[in-house]
Amino acid sequence: MSALDYEKKYDEILTKIENVRIRVNQHQIVKIIAVSKSVDSKAIESMYDIGQRAFGENRVQDMKIKIQKLENLPIEWHFIGRLQTNKINALIDMNPTLMHSLSSLELALEIDKRLKAKGRTLNALLQINSAKEEQKAGVMPESALDVYDEIASTCRAINLKGVMSIGTHTPNQKAIKDSFEKTYAIYEKLQSSGAKYCSMGMSSDYELAVECGANMLRIGSALFK
Repeated sequence: MSALDYEKKYDEILTKIENVRIRVNQHQIVKIIAVSKSVDSKAIESMYDIGQRAFGENRVQDMKIKIQKLENLPIEWHFIGRLQTNKINALIDMNPTLMHSLSSLELALEIDKRLKAKGRTLNALLQINSAKEEQKAGVMPESALDVYDEIASTCRAINLKGVMSIGTHTPNQKAIKDSFEKTYAIYEKLQSSGAKYCSMGMSSDYELAVECGANMLRIGSALFK
């Protein structure tokens, strides 16, 4: 795509987000994480040139390559994929701005152990499987508050910043909205514990996510294809 194509798509998405935001909550600030997992470093540079600063990758190795290629740009890197235990050290060494996919207490304990060994910390979001779909990772909504508190109290090298969820995989808008509302209700309860981010919504459902209170969106194909 040309630079003009990127700019046009970006403006269209920003306009849609603003229209929803103004309608539901004029004080809401919404941040876009451009999911760059399917594009090369040139496409990321093109998005950077029109003002996008935060980019999300779901594979540790791909993220490492892109960080190295774009080290001259002060990009805010987000890790959004499932993290295998054998990739934990590599992710820590890249020092991402935020990990969106902290999917269990067990994973948190392992990450915390590695962080302490390296004298590092990591900002993360607790992933909630609000749709209760077997193929999705994340804690069940009914245990999310307890797991969040447990990680916060036992994993001192992890800085919990809020929650993340993926909308239910269905064309049924009501079902998607219900899963988002469930996540947002948990986020609201966690704000007193310092939760700042509610990461919901992707290319197919980001407007609905904003309507339900998301302040962080992970948008890929709508930006890059």
